[in-house]
Amino acid sequence: MGHSQAEKARNHHRIVQLASARFRELGIDGISVADLMKEAGMTHGGFYKHFPSRDDLVTEAVEYALTSGAKNVARVEALDHRSALLALINGYLSVAHRDAKANGCAVVALAADTARANPNVRAAYSAQVSRYLQLLARLTECATDTVARKRAIMLLSALVGALGLARAVDDERLSVEILEATADGLIDSIDAPPEP
Repeated sequence: MGHSQAEKARNHHRIVQLASARFRELGIDGISVADLMKEAGMTHGGFYKHFPSRDDLVTEAVEYALTSGAKNVARVEALDHRSALLALINGYLSVAHRDAKANGCAVVALAADTARANPNVRAAYSAQVSRYLQLLARLTECATDTVARKRAIMLLSALVGALGLARAVDDERLSVEILEATADGLIDSIDAPPEP
């Protein structure tokens, strides 16, 4: 790869990485292409050297955000199932994760935006949700696949919902209470005997 091609690839990656963070922090419509390019240290006109359209950038940035989050989740898979679930619950429902909007879970950060996004974004989002459900179902150690899937859906829905609520409320005590109560409830549920 020539110097100019390598530089173009680095710039492209920088734009995607920055867009990924800003979309999680501000929403997909929360930042313009011009402002994004300015923050990346490039001109607005230079955007079209990297992407045919804003939709193409959105798709690539959302895929990047989802993949980044999946790498963090994959780190717990080496643990025994109960320890992995505890690590996921406690890490996901932590104040640090709540406050890390730009680098936090894209599934919660982009849920509302994705519902209105282009089909490619929705497909990438759906695929990541499916991967998380498969992981959680494996970790729940339920007697049947059907029960494991239901428990995985409940776990993921509670994690995403609680984090979204904790980020949305303007009362710090309430926010922490939402995180802690949900974590306690989920931990109680994984310690309950599995359904037949």
